[in-house]
Amino acid sequence: MNDINDNIESPFTLKVSFNKILKHYEDLSQSEDEFIAAKARRVLKTAERFPELREGITKPIDLVKREKEISIILQDSFSPILTKNEIKTASVPLHNLIFNSSERFKSIIKTAGDDFELEIKNMPKNDTYITSCTIILAFCYGHNINFKRPLYYEIPDAKGIMQYYKILYNADFIDIVPSKDAPKITQEDVDELLDNFDNIALWKAKFPPNSYTFKGFVISNIFNVTDDQSISNIKSSLIGEDKRKNEGFMKNFHQIFQSLLGLKNIKVGFSIYNKEDDAFEHVYGVGMNSYLLNKLDSNACSEALCDASYNILLKEKKFYTISDVDKFYKLSKGKSPQYKTLKEQHIKSAILAPIANEEGLMGILEIVSEEPKILNSINANKLVDVMPFIVSAVERSKSEEENLIEAVIQQECTSIHPSVNWRFVKEARKFIKDQLNGNEPSFNKIAFKNIYPLFGQIDIKGSSEARNSATQKDLTIQLESIKSIIMSAMKLEKLPIYEQFLFQVNNFLEDLDVHFQVDSEQQISAFIKQDIDPLLDHLTAIDSIQEEVIAYYESIDKKVDALYHHRKDYDKTIALINKEMASILDKKQVEAQAMYPHYFERFKTDGVEHNMYIGESITKEDSFNSIYLYNLRLWQLQVMCEMENSFYIMQPNFPVKLDVASMILVFNQPLSISFRMDEKQFDVDGTYNARYEIVKKRVDKAFIKGTKVRVTQKGKISIVYSQKQDELEYLRYINFLQSKKYLDDDLEIVELQDLQAVTGLKAIRVSILYHKNQDDKSFYTYDDLMKEINA
Repeated sequence: MNDINDNIESPFTLKVSFNKILKHYEDLSQSEDEFIAAKARRVLKTAERFPELREGITKPIDLVKREKEISIILQDSFSPILTKNEIKTASVPLHNLIFNSSERFKSIIKTAGDDFELEIKNMPKNDTYITSCTIILAFCYGHNINFKRPLYYEIPDAKGIMQYYKILYNADFIDIVPSKDAPKITQEDVDELLDNFDNIALWKAKFPPNSYTFKGFVISNIFNVTDDQSISNIKSSLIGEDKRKNEGFMKNFHQIFQSLLGLKNIKVGFSIYNKEDDAFEHVYGVGMNSYLLNKLDSNACSEALCDASYNILLKEKKFYTISDVDKFYKLSKGKSPQYKTLKEQHIKSAILAPIANEEGLMGILEIVSEEPKILNSINANKLVDVMPFIVSAVERSKSEEENLIEAVIQQECTSIHPSVNWRFVKEARKFIKDQLNGNEPSFNKIAFKNIYPLFGQIDIKGSSEARNSATQKDLTIQLESIKSIIMSAMKLEKLPIYEQFLFQVNNFLEDLDVHFQVDSEQQISAFIKQDIDPLLDHLTAIDSIQEEVIAYYESIDKKVDALYHHRKDYDKTIALINKEMASILDKKQVEAQAMYPHYFERFKTDGVEHNMYIGESITKEDSFNSIYLYNLRLWQLQVMCEMENSFYIMQPNFPVKLDVASMILVFNQPLSISFRMDEKQFDVDGTYNARYEIVKKRVDKAFIKGTKVRVTQKGKISIVYSQKQDELEYLRYINFLQSKKYLDDDLEIVELQDLQAVTGLKAIRVSILYHKNQDDKSFYTYDDLMKEINA
């Protein structure tokens, strides 16, 4: 750097001048105290020979040349007596140039190492310029704008631990002079600047670069504020969002505590206290450890602590310090669990600090080191000032976690769809407002009027028969195994009871083969539990039968306590079908919501069914048009065709081969729904509207009039309706989807037999066109597809 003004943009042209302090010495030279006067004359005489000391120096090399003279001029400001204690420098403001300093400061910089570069922290680049402008406003125009920010240095000590030093400027010895071209600042300019802090271009227009001359220097009084800054850093760290996901959070936290305690080799951990289980639990997050739990996810407090430490931490809520883990481990003969756990992790000293509020313990702050005695009951007291902030952070974290748990429960168990969430939020705000105002709060009924319903289902055909068949097969295999064991036992002992058991087994096998009934499974299970299990326990002791009995038990599923092979395949198939169909529907729903918001809910049974409601009252805004209803109906029909296609592409991968049949129910009259607080779901309002719910529950079992043929059929989609206008509307949609090869041309319109309290229903039935796989461009009816797959 040839000039101190190089590489910086500032409204100042900087000149290091001692004119102002020399004027002070001129006054002192007239002092009645001869000692003070003589010293002042000596300083003035030193400066006489070098006019640049008054006029101003801009080159660092000239400051080096005049180092001796500058030292004499500043001798009173840098007392030789205090030089090894005070941290003090002479410099220009907001600049890293230092031309005189105390011995203490020099020692600190030397300890930091040769590669350390001193830099002022907490001053962004643009702020430096604006700060200089505010100094000009105060010095030249009398406008004191308080823009003081705490400035500090970060300097590592001999151990490599970061120390924080606050800088306080003494500006008694500066002059600021505007150049002849500097714009004069008016009150209007000041008012404009007050509202435009971030507009750096405006500040530069009012105070162009180098438009003012800074003559003088500042004395920086520097103080080690590591403790205060560490506490501040802890607060800042704890305030941050998503701390558990932040990879740098724990690393920074370690460094902050290292600075606070002045110890390099320490680590920080946490464990949460579960009051219900009286146990410590691991805090989940990136880089978060618990040294009290080691590798365990949780542990009972009585298992993690001895009686004395339990009492200190949980009852008295005081710090528990272990200055020498090995020593206390030996004294306890390895019986105290906390010493054993710490020793296993090579920890030599530790501080366990209870994180507690008035309600009790919430967790433990764990500070550990692999060096003995460096953590102890004395330096543990430095935590007193930071614990309140950690307590507040844990309280907030617990509250956030409780809210998150509630949100997960709501989403997974009692989900409120986003389309109607605004209505619940509005009512909740009113509830809270009444509560805060001292009124009796009540959560009013949430209802939506004049909305149009849409219902659809993709139902697994013959699921009951498939379930019964799987149950029959499993029970038959299990009974045959039991029969074989009993017959083996009869060869060894001809006991009448064996014959009686065999008789019962044969009766059950005959019943399973001839007329399987609803309660057959319960009867057989009870027989096995009450009679066969005790028998098998007895037979296990017989060597010749033991192997056969063990093989039987190995075939039994431990969870259901029965042979669970074919039923497991069936249950797995149902679960996979429901999962895949629901997943497709959910993904497609995202697209539908983007077209126009509407209420949506789906249910998994033996298949997947869904409800949708669309209308003005749901969307909140005055934007609904019947075109959005027609669009949603067409979307529903198309998506259900796509779901059927996806099902049959996946069908060969299912353990049990099952079929599905799809149905849509059309209801052309708007209705009202309201949220039932007791059941946590929406239901239709009114007697007439209830007809819609009745039809929904019964229509898929309805027969075509005059036949025993169900309206729903595999390979076809059935659209059930009652009004002629609905028929015409859906015929248009079908015609469109036929052109897109979603549907075949075998359309039929049928009448349905009357249901209880419901008459006059009709249905459009049409075959769906399928593909063999995702890449297949050919189209197949259901029968053609089955031939292709089986071929």
